[in-house]
Amino acid sequence: MKEENGKTFFIVHSAYVNSVKEAGGVPFLIPHIPELAADALDALDGVLLTGGDDIDMRDFGQALHAKADLMPPLRQRGEFTLLRALDQRPTLPVLGICLGMQLMGVHNGCPLIQHLHDVIPNGDRHVGNKIHSITGSIGSGQVTSSHHQALASAGPFETLALSDDGVLEAIRLANRSFYVGVQWHPERTQDQKLGLGIIEKLVNAAQK
Repeated sequence: MKEENGKTFFIVHSAYVNSVKEAGGVPFLIPHIPELAADALDALDGVLLTGGDDIDMRDFGQALHAKADLMPPLRQRGEFTLLRALDQRPTLPVLGICLGMQLMGVHNGCPLIQHLHDVIPNGDRHVGNKIHSITGSIGSGQVTSSHHQALASAGPFETLALSDDGVLEAIRLANRSFYVGVQWHPERTQDQKLGLGIIEKLVNAAQK
């Protein structure tokens, strides 16, 4: 979503759409309209929360970091309304990518690191489609990342992977059928298991 010259555009990168299609799913786009969130979910078999700009953490009691690049307020309201509606549908599979994982975490009470450069020596290695290693039960290998924020802790989630410099890279809620977040971009990752394979997990869960 973007706002430009007084106009609002609901947009999504084609890589997400193409990856869902390649994984065997049929992609539908959900506009960020809070009052339609529940009705939209009733028509779907699974949900992919995409990447995007930063969460306005002032809504969650944190001062805003000077480096924050905020998403439009309507998108933020729409995303968190969607997450609340998903809480009422615990069997509906959900995959959060990059910002999507952060939204899932913040929604469930996890603190957010608003600028990785403040807490790790080389935050730039996570920005701009850089490739780095992750290790965990979800898989180990090279992933493509583009983020300057991350969850500070897993909170109620199980940790599925960490980066080689300790950034939280994948999470899931054990009490939901499929509620998984990954900090990297599987739609841009070459490793089959950690790339398209992650989106295939969502599609497979949705088909069940």
